[in-house]
Amino acid sequence: MPSIWVIELTLKTYVTSRILLTIPMILLLFTFVFIIVRILPGDPAAAHFEKSVDPLVLQEFRHRLGLDADPFTQYFAYLGGIPFGNFGLSMQDFSPISSHIAIRFPATLELTIYAMLFAVLFGVALGVQSAKKYDTVQDHGIRFFGIVTYAIPVFFLGMILQFIFSIWLGFLPTGTRFDPRYDAPTTITGLYTIDSLLTGNIQAFVISIRYLLLPSITLGLILCGIFIRLTRTNMLETLRMDFVVAAEARGLSEAKVTYGYALKNAFLPILTMIGLQFAALLAGAILTETTFSWPGLGTYLVQRINHRDYTAIQGVVVFFGILVSLVTLFVDILYAYLDPRIRL
Repeated sequence: MPSIWVIELTLKTYVTSRILLTIPMILLLFTFVFIIVRILPGDPAAAHFEKSVDPLVLQEFRHRLGLDADPFTQYFAYLGGIPFGNFGLSMQDFSPISSHIAIRFPATLELTIYAMLFAVLFGVALGVQSAKKYDTVQDHGIRFFGIVTYAIPVFFLGMILQFIFSIWLGFLPTGTRFDPRYDAPTTITGLYTIDSLLTGNIQAFVISIRYLLLPSITLGLILCGIFIRLTRTNMLETLRMDFVVAAEARGLSEAKVTYGYALKNAFLPILTMIGLQFAALLAGAILTETTFSWPGLGTYLVQRINHRDYTAIQGVVVFFGILVSLVTLFVDILYAYLDPRIRL
Protein backbone atom coordinates (compact mmCIF):
# COMPACT_ATOMS: atom_id res chain seq x y z
CA MET A 1 0.00 0.00 0.00
CA PRO A 2 1.54 3.38 -0.99
CA SER A 3 2.65 5.64 1.83
CA ILE A 4 1.05 9.01 2.56
CA TRP A 5 4.17 10.80 1.24
CA VAL A 6 3.97 8.93 -2.08
CA ILE A 7 0.22 9.65 -2.38
CA GLU A 8 0.76 13.36 -1.75
CA LEU A 9 3.61 13.45 -4.27
CA THR A 10 1.45 11.72 -6.88
CA LEU A 11 -1.40 14.12 -6.23
CA LYS A 12 0.89 17.16 -6.52
CA THR A 13 2.31 15.78 -9.75
CA TYR A 14 -1.17 15.32 -11.18
CA VAL A 15 -2.26 18.83 -10.18
CA THR A 16 0.93 20.37 -11.55
CA SER A 17 0.54 18.54 -14.85
CA ARG A 18 -3.06 19.74 -15.19
CA ILE A 19 -1.99 23.34 -14.56
CA LEU A 20 0.83 23.08 -17.08
CA LEU A 21 -1.54 21.62 -19.68
CA THR A 22 -4.05 24.44 -19.13
CA ILE A 23 -1.53 27.16 -20.06
CA PRO A 24 -0.89 26.01 -23.67
CA MET A 25 -4.62 25.33 -24.08
CA ILE A 26 -5.41 28.96 -23.21
CA LEU A 27 -2.61 30.18 -25.50
CA LEU A 28 -3.94 28.05 -28.35
CA LEU A 29 -7.44 29.42 -27.87
CA PHE A 30 -6.16 33.00 -27.74
CA THR A 31 -4.07 32.50 -30.88
CA PHE A 32 -6.97 30.94 -32.76
CA VAL A 33 -9.34 33.81 -31.88
CA PHE A 34 -6.66 36.43 -32.66
CA ILE A 35 -6.03 34.96 -36.11
CA ILE A 36 -9.72 34.84 -36.96
CA VAL A 37 -10.44 38.41 -35.86
CA ARG A 38 -7.30 40.26 -36.92
CA ILE A 39 -5.26 38.32 -39.46
CA LEU A 40 -7.65 36.45 -41.76
CA PRO A 41 -8.53 38.31 -44.99
CA GLY A 42 -10.60 41.39 -44.22
CA ASP A 43 -9.68 44.51 -42.25
CA PRO A 44 -11.63 44.55 -38.94
CA ALA A 45 -11.32 48.34 -38.76
CA ALA A 46 -12.72 48.85 -42.27
CA ALA A 47 -15.41 46.18 -41.71
CA HIS A 48 -16.62 48.08 -38.64
CA PHE A 49 -17.95 50.89 -40.84
CA GLU A 50 -21.05 50.04 -42.84
CA LYS A 51 -20.16 52.52 -45.60
CA SER A 52 -16.95 53.84 -47.09
CA VAL A 53 -15.00 56.04 -44.70
CA ASP A 54 -12.39 58.75 -45.14
CA PRO A 55 -8.87 57.19 -45.21
CA LEU A 56 -7.59 59.66 -42.59
CA VAL A 57 -10.45 58.79 -40.26
CA LEU A 58 -9.79 55.06 -40.80
CA GLN A 59 -6.07 55.56 -40.14
CA GLU A 60 -6.76 57.41 -36.88
CA PHE A 61 -9.29 54.71 -35.94
CA ARG A 62 -6.70 51.97 -36.45
CA HIS A 63 -4.09 53.90 -34.49
CA ARG A 64 -6.30 54.39 -31.42
CA LEU A 65 -7.08 50.68 -31.36
CA GLY A 66 -3.50 49.60 -32.04
CA LEU A 67 -4.50 47.93 -35.31
CA ASP A 68 -1.89 49.80 -37.36
CA ALA A 69 1.01 47.76 -35.92
CA ASP A 70 2.26 44.54 -37.50
CA PRO A 71 0.44 41.32 -36.46
CA PHE A 72 3.25 40.05 -34.21
CA THR A 73 3.37 43.33 -32.28
CA GLN A 74 -0.42 43.29 -31.88
CA TYR A 75 -0.34 39.66 -30.77
CA PHE A 76 2.25 40.06 -28.02
CA ALA A 77 0.85 43.42 -26.87
CA TYR A 78 -2.61 41.91 -26.48
CA LEU A 79 -1.24 38.75 -24.86
CA GLY A 80 0.78 40.80 -22.37
CA GLY A 81 -2.28 42.73 -21.26
CA ILE A 82 -4.52 39.72 -20.57
CA PRO A 83 -2.92 38.77 -17.20
CA PHE A 84 -3.69 42.32 -16.03
CA GLY A 85 -7.30 42.17 -17.20
CA ASN A 86 -6.70 44.28 -20.30
CA PHE A 87 -8.85 42.97 -23.17
CA GLY A 88 -8.37 45.97 -25.44
CA LEU A 89 -10.62 48.87 -26.40
CA SER A 90 -14.11 48.79 -27.88
CA MET A 91 -14.52 49.93 -31.46
CA GLN A 92 -17.77 51.60 -30.48
CA ASP A 93 -16.50 54.24 -28.05
CA PHE A 94 -12.85 53.27 -27.31
CA SER A 95 -13.76 52.35 -23.73
CA PRO A 96 -11.97 49.46 -21.99
CA ILE A 97 -13.64 46.12 -22.76
CA SER A 98 -12.65 44.87 -19.29
CA SER A 99 -14.97 47.46 -17.71
CA HIS A 100 -17.87 46.19 -19.86
CA ILE A 101 -17.11 42.63 -18.79
CA ALA A 102 -16.95 43.65 -15.13
CA ILE A 103 -20.40 45.22 -15.38
CA ARG A 104 -22.07 42.41 -17.33
CA PHE A 105 -20.44 39.27 -15.95
CA PRO A 106 -22.13 39.27 -12.49
CA ALA A 107 -25.54 38.99 -14.20
CA THR A 108 -24.37 35.97 -16.22
CA LEU A 109 -22.79 34.40 -13.15
CA GLU A 110 -25.93 34.83 -11.05
CA LEU A 111 -28.15 33.32 -13.75
CA THR A 112 -25.72 30.42 -14.16
CA ILE A 113 -25.58 29.68 -10.43
CA TYR A 114 -29.36 29.51 -9.99
CA ALA A 115 -29.89 27.59 -13.23
CA MET A 116 -27.29 25.03 -12.18
CA LEU A 117 -28.75 24.78 -8.69
CA PHE A 118 -32.19 24.05 -10.15
CA ALA A 119 -30.82 21.56 -12.69
CA VAL A 120 -28.82 19.63 -10.09
CA LEU A 121 -31.51 19.45 -7.40
CA PHE A 122 -34.31 18.62 -9.83
CA GLY A 123 -32.26 16.33 -12.08
CA VAL A 124 -30.58 14.35 -9.30
CA ALA A 125 -33.87 13.89 -7.42
CA LEU A 126 -35.61 12.57 -10.54
CA GLY A 127 -32.60 10.41 -11.43
CA VAL A 128 -32.62 8.77 -7.99
CA GLN A 129 -36.36 8.16 -8.18
CA SER A 130 -36.00 6.70 -11.67
CA ALA A 131 -33.32 4.28 -10.48
CA LYS A 132 -35.40 3.20 -7.47
CA LYS A 133 -38.41 2.54 -9.72
CA TYR A 134 -36.37 0.78 -12.40
CA ASP A 135 -38.31 -0.46 -15.44
CA THR A 136 -41.66 0.85 -14.22
CA VAL A 137 -44.04 3.41 -15.73
CA GLN A 138 -42.55 6.06 -13.45
CA ASP A 139 -39.02 5.21 -14.62
CA HIS A 140 -39.99 5.44 -18.28
CA GLY A 141 -41.88 8.69 -17.68
CA ILE A 142 -38.90 10.35 -15.98
CA ARG A 143 -36.55 9.20 -18.75
CA PHE A 144 -38.92 10.54 -21.40
CA PHE A 145 -39.15 13.86 -19.55
CA GLY A 146 -35.36 14.12 -19.46
CA ILE A 147 -35.04 13.45 -23.19
CA VAL A 148 -37.73 16.00 -24.09
CA THR A 149 -36.32 18.78 -21.90
CA TYR A 150 -32.81 18.21 -23.25
CA ALA A 151 -33.98 18.20 -26.87
CA ILE A 152 -36.27 21.23 -26.80
CA PRO A 153 -34.62 24.52 -27.93
CA VAL A 154 -33.94 26.80 -24.99
CA PHE A 155 -35.38 29.90 -26.67
CA PHE A 156 -38.61 28.05 -27.51
CA LEU A 157 -38.99 26.77 -23.94
CA GLY A 158 -38.30 30.28 -22.67
CA MET A 159 -41.02 31.79 -24.86
CA ILE A 160 -43.51 29.12 -23.78
CA LEU A 161 -42.80 29.80 -20.09
CA GLN A 162 -43.06 33.55 -20.71
CA PHE A 163 -46.44 33.09 -22.34
CA ILE A 164 -47.79 30.87 -19.54
CA PHE A 165 -46.40 32.52 -16.39
CA SER A 166 -46.04 36.13 -17.54
CA ILE A 167 -48.65 36.89 -20.18
CA TRP A 168 -51.38 34.37 -19.35
CA LEU A 169 -51.13 34.02 -15.55
CA GLY A 170 -49.29 37.28 -14.86
CA PHE A 171 -47.27 35.78 -12.01
CA LEU A 172 -43.73 36.60 -13.16
CA PRO A 173 -42.03 39.30 -15.27
CA THR A 174 -41.18 38.54 -18.89
CA GLY A 175 -37.57 39.63 -18.73
CA THR A 176 -34.77 42.00 -17.64
CA ARG A 177 -33.04 41.67 -14.29
CA PHE A 178 -34.78 44.05 -11.89
CA ASP A 179 -37.96 46.11 -11.64
CA PRO A 180 -37.15 49.62 -12.99
CA ARG A 181 -39.67 51.16 -10.54
CA TYR A 182 -37.39 50.30 -7.62
CA ASP A 183 -33.76 51.02 -6.84
CA ALA A 184 -31.40 48.11 -7.46
CA PRO A 185 -29.49 46.84 -4.42
CA THR A 186 -26.19 48.47 -3.57
CA THR A 187 -23.44 46.80 -5.59
CA ILE A 188 -21.06 44.73 -3.48
CA THR A 189 -20.60 41.48 -5.39
CA GLY A 190 -22.71 42.37 -8.42
CA LEU A 191 -25.08 39.48 -7.64
CA TYR A 192 -28.41 41.13 -6.78
CA THR A 193 -29.67 38.32 -4.53
CA ILE A 194 -26.45 38.32 -2.50
CA ASP A 195 -26.11 42.11 -2.39
CA SER A 196 -29.71 42.56 -1.23
CA LEU A 197 -29.16 40.10 1.63
CA LEU A 198 -25.85 41.70 2.60
CA THR A 199 -27.52 45.12 2.81
CA GLY A 200 -30.65 43.77 4.50
CA ASN A 201 -32.91 44.83 1.61
CA ILE A 202 -35.53 42.07 1.67
CA GLN A 203 -37.72 43.81 -0.91
CA ALA A 204 -34.86 43.87 -3.42
CA PHE A 205 -34.16 40.20 -2.68
CA VAL A 206 -37.76 39.19 -3.45
CA ILE A 207 -37.75 41.25 -6.66
CA SER A 208 -34.44 39.71 -7.74
CA ILE A 209 -35.77 36.19 -7.17
CA ARG A 210 -38.94 36.95 -9.17
CA TYR A 211 -36.91 38.14 -12.13
CA LEU A 212 -34.50 35.18 -11.83
CA LEU A 213 -37.12 32.44 -11.70
CA LEU A 214 -38.15 32.14 -15.35
CA PRO A 215 -34.68 32.37 -16.99
CA SER A 216 -33.04 30.10 -14.41
CA ILE A 217 -35.83 27.49 -14.63
CA THR A 218 -35.66 27.63 -18.44
CA LEU A 219 -31.92 27.07 -18.48
CA GLY A 220 -32.11 24.53 -15.64
CA LEU A 221 -34.79 22.43 -17.34
CA ILE A 222 -32.63 22.10 -20.44
CA LEU A 223 -29.78 20.74 -18.32
CA CYS A 224 -31.70 18.57 -15.88
CA GLY A 225 -32.04 15.80 -18.49
CA ILE A 226 -28.26 15.29 -18.37
CA PHE A 227 -28.31 14.86 -14.60
CA ILE A 228 -31.37 12.59 -14.72
CA ARG A 229 -29.62 10.21 -17.08
CA LEU A 230 -26.23 10.35 -15.32
CA THR A 231 -27.72 9.92 -11.83
CA ARG A 232 -29.96 7.07 -12.92
CA THR A 233 -27.11 5.16 -14.56
CA ASN A 234 -24.76 5.50 -11.59
CA MET A 235 -27.46 4.77 -9.03
CA LEU A 236 -28.50 1.56 -10.83
CA GLU A 237 -24.92 0.30 -10.57
CA THR A 238 -24.49 1.41 -6.96
CA LEU A 239 -27.79 -0.01 -5.71
CA ARG A 240 -26.63 -3.49 -6.78
CA MET A 241 -23.33 -3.32 -4.88
CA ASP A 242 -22.66 -5.47 -1.82
CA PHE A 243 -22.37 -2.64 0.71
CA VAL A 244 -25.85 -1.35 -0.26
CA VAL A 245 -27.34 -4.84 0.02
CA ALA A 246 -25.63 -5.20 3.42
CA ALA A 247 -27.04 -1.85 4.57
CA GLU A 248 -30.54 -2.96 3.59
CA ALA A 249 -30.05 -6.29 5.40
CA ARG A 250 -29.13 -4.40 8.58
CA GLY A 251 -32.58 -2.87 8.55
CA LEU A 252 -31.60 0.72 7.74
CA SER A 253 -34.32 2.97 6.41
CA GLU A 254 -34.81 3.28 2.65
CA ALA A 255 -33.90 6.98 2.72
CA LYS A 256 -30.67 6.25 4.65
CA VAL A 257 -29.64 3.52 2.22
CA THR A 258 -30.55 5.54 -0.88
CA TYR A 259 -29.12 8.93 0.04
CA GLY A 260 -26.64 8.12 2.79
CA TYR A 261 -24.94 5.20 1.05
CA ALA A 262 -25.87 4.77 -2.59
CA LEU A 263 -26.10 8.40 -3.76
CA LYS A 264 -23.03 9.41 -1.78
CA ASN A 265 -20.93 6.81 -3.60
CA ALA A 266 -22.52 7.49 -6.99
CA PHE A 267 -22.11 11.25 -6.75
CA LEU A 268 -18.49 11.62 -7.93
CA PRO A 269 -19.23 11.47 -11.69
CA ILE A 270 -22.21 13.75 -11.10
CA LEU A 271 -19.97 16.26 -9.32
CA THR A 272 -17.60 16.26 -12.28
CA MET A 273 -20.48 16.87 -14.68
CA ILE A 274 -21.69 19.75 -12.49
CA GLY A 275 -18.36 21.50 -12.92
CA LEU A 276 -18.19 20.91 -16.66
CA GLN A 277 -21.78 22.01 -17.27
CA PHE A 278 -21.29 25.07 -15.07
CA ALA A 279 -18.36 26.10 -17.24
CA ALA A 280 -20.41 25.50 -20.38
CA LEU A 281 -23.33 27.51 -18.97
CA LEU A 282 -21.13 30.52 -18.29
CA ALA A 283 -20.23 30.68 -21.96
CA GLY A 284 -23.41 29.26 -23.45
CA ALA A 285 -26.30 31.16 -21.84
CA ILE A 286 -26.51 33.55 -24.80
CA LEU A 287 -29.88 32.32 -26.09
CA THR A 288 -31.47 32.42 -22.63
CA GLU A 289 -30.16 35.92 -21.95
CA THR A 290 -31.41 37.11 -25.33
CA THR A 291 -34.85 35.54 -24.83
CA PHE A 292 -35.31 37.19 -21.42
CA SER A 293 -33.40 40.43 -22.19
CA TRP A 294 -31.05 39.49 -19.37
CA PRO A 295 -28.23 42.09 -19.18
CA GLY A 296 -25.34 39.64 -19.07
CA LEU A 297 -22.34 38.93 -21.23
CA GLY A 298 -24.46 36.94 -23.67
CA THR A 299 -26.65 39.89 -24.65
CA TYR A 300 -23.56 42.12 -24.64
CA LEU A 301 -21.88 39.81 -27.14
CA VAL A 302 -24.96 39.87 -29.40
CA GLN A 303 -25.00 43.68 -29.25
CA ARG A 304 -21.31 43.87 -30.14
CA ILE A 305 -21.89 41.54 -33.10
CA ASN A 306 -24.70 43.78 -34.34
CA HIS A 307 -22.41 46.83 -34.06
CA ARG A 308 -19.49 45.02 -35.74
CA ASP A 309 -17.36 45.66 -32.68
CA TYR A 310 -14.70 43.06 -33.45
CA THR A 311 -12.32 43.97 -30.64
CA ALA A 312 -15.13 43.59 -28.08
CA ILE A 313 -16.15 40.26 -29.62
CA GLN A 314 -12.55 39.08 -29.36
CA GLY A 315 -12.28 40.23 -25.74
CA VAL A 316 -15.49 38.47 -24.64
CA VAL A 317 -14.61 35.22 -26.45
CA VAL A 318 -11.10 35.19 -24.93
CA PHE A 319 -12.57 35.92 -21.48
CA PHE A 320 -15.06 33.09 -21.84
CA GLY A 321 -12.30 30.75 -23.01
CA ILE A 322 -10.07 31.55 -20.04
CA LEU A 323 -13.01 31.19 -17.67
CA VAL A 324 -14.03 27.78 -19.02
CA SER A 325 -10.40 26.59 -18.91
CA LEU A 326 -10.01 27.65 -15.27
CA VAL A 327 -13.29 26.05 -14.19
CA THR A 328 -12.32 22.84 -15.98
CA LEU A 329 -8.94 22.92 -14.22
CA PHE A 330 -10.69 23.36 -10.87
CA VAL A 331 -12.96 20.39 -11.59
CA ASP A 332 -9.96 18.20 -12.49
CA ILE A 333 -8.16 19.15 -9.27
CA LEU A 334 -11.30 18.58 -7.19
CA TYR A 335 -11.79 15.20 -8.83
CA ALA A 336 -8.21 14.26 -7.97
CA TYR A 337 -8.76 15.07 -4.30
CA LEU A 338 -12.06 13.21 -4.11
CA ASP A 339 -11.20 10.13 -6.19
CA PRO A 340 -8.51 7.99 -4.46
CA ARG A 341 -7.87 6.02 -7.69
CA ILE A 342 -6.05 9.00 -9.20
CA ARG A 343 -3.63 9.05 -6.27
CA LEU A 344 -2.62 5.40 -6.70
